[in-house]
Amino acid sequence: MKYIELEELLEIHALLIDKFGGASGVRDIGRLEAATATQRQAVFGQEVYPSLWNKAAAMMRGIIADHPFYDGNKRTGTLVALTFLECNGQFFVAKEGELEDFAVKVATDHLDVETIADWLVTHTVRRQ
Repeated sequence: MKYIELEELLEIHALLIDKFGGASGVRDIGRLEAATATQRQAVFGQEVYPSLWNKAAAMMRGIIADHPFYDGNKRTGTLVALTFLECNGQFFVAKEGELEDFAVKVATDHLDVETIADWLVTHTVRRQ
C-alpha cells in the first residue's frame, strides 16, 4: 500500500494554492499530522480504517473538518484522498461539479468517515 506522507500532502496543498489562489501556509501542524496519521492508525493491533476508501475518507474528513491550513482545506482534503486512491490503483469517476459539491457537503453536513468512504467507493473503479 502506498501512503501519502506529510511532505507530499504539503506539496499538494502548495500546488493547489499556486493554481487556484488563496492564503498559503499551515495553521495547525498537529491537526495536519493527525489527518496524515489516520492512514496507519491502529488500536490493539487492528487498523481503525482498514480499507483504502476508509483511509482516504479519514484523511479527507480530517483536513476538511479540522482546517489545518489557512485556506484551501476542502480542495486539499479532496485531492489528497483522490491521490491516495489513485496511488493504490483506483480511478475516480464523477459528473462535472459532483466532487466539488461533495467536498462542500463534507464540510457543511459534518459527514462521518463511513459516509465519505461509501461515496468514494461508488465513485471509483479499479485501474486496468
